[in-house]
Amino acid sequence: MAQQVRAIRLEAFGGPEAMQLVNMVPQAPGPGEVWLDQLAIGVNPLDVLQRKGAVPLPLPTGLGLEGAGRVVAVGEGVQRLAAGDLVGYATGPLGAYASARCFPAERLVRLPDGLSPELAAATLFKGITAQYLLKTTGQVGPGSRVLIYGAGGAVGQLMAAWARHLGAFVMGVVSKPASVARAEAAGCHSVFVFDPATLPAQVAQATQGQKADVVYDGVGRDTWAASLDCLRPRGLMVSFGATSGPPPAVEVATLNAKGSLFLTRPSLAAHTATAAEYQARAQDVLDAVTAGVLQPQVWRRYPLAEAAAAHADLEQGRNQGALVLVVP
Repeated sequence: MAQQVRAIRLEAFGGPEAMQLVNMVPQAPGPGEVWLDQLAIGVNPLDVLQRKGAVPLPLPTGLGLEGAGRVVAVGEGVQRLAAGDLVGYATGPLGAYASARCFPAERLVRLPDGLSPELAAATLFKGITAQYLLKTTGQVGPGSRVLIYGAGGAVGQLMAAWARHLGAFVMGVVSKPASVARAEAAGCHSVFVFDPATLPAQVAQATQGQKADVVYDGVGRDTWAASLDCLRPRGLMVSFGATSGPPPAVEVATLNAKGSLFLTRPSLAAHTATAAEYQARAQDVLDAVTAGVLQPQVWRRYPLAEAAAAHADLEQGRNQGALVLVVP
């Protein structure tokens, strides 16, 4: 076990510079826990919102919900894992931004042969998000017409590929022309550069007037009105993020006027609340990777000490895919 652990701590909400790298003392794993030497850590938009205080956390706190590494020691009662196993995770407890940590064994998944810790850390959180959104929230299948915002980003690329594999007609929305080719390569049949004045008509044209069965909107305030207008009668609006800020309050009568629309605001936590459900969703993601349905990639790697640079790239929209922190 390492003699010293390096971890990112947040004493106050703020910009990327608010994250401080500190030294911590290793712990012995308690009952049901393992001690994990981390090799890679996923960076996600939720981390940025938590760091800024848009999603409040009790302070001081660690950050990060996704990582992968090697089991070093197991606590009492742990039977399904052993020292030396390569594992990953995609839910809390918070604190993934660290070189090593204790973690509940029931929330760890053993990595399949051929999937590196870096790719696992770039895939599990985003992949489970895509899995529940497509298979549970939207129940996407053959003939479904789906509209996915951020189709050139890390989550969007996974969603586009998986939705197309499920037989859907996939439409993607991107923020700039440079992202169009990336969204098309991921699996989108049609890609639109976001303009609220033209998007509903573009979606209608691409679907021969039928519009979308499901809209997956992770942007929030800036896209809300256009998203509702892209749905067919009785279509489903899935608001699963708010990178531009929270969407406005919704008058129930608006959903009626726009065609008896359905609206949901799902979360990863609610879809992985039990260990059994979490493990099943994670295994579905890993099976999709093994089968080639999902082909995860890392856009950029940063040393743990440069977490602020990763956050700045993500917050400013400079990334073109998944970001990971690596531990030498």
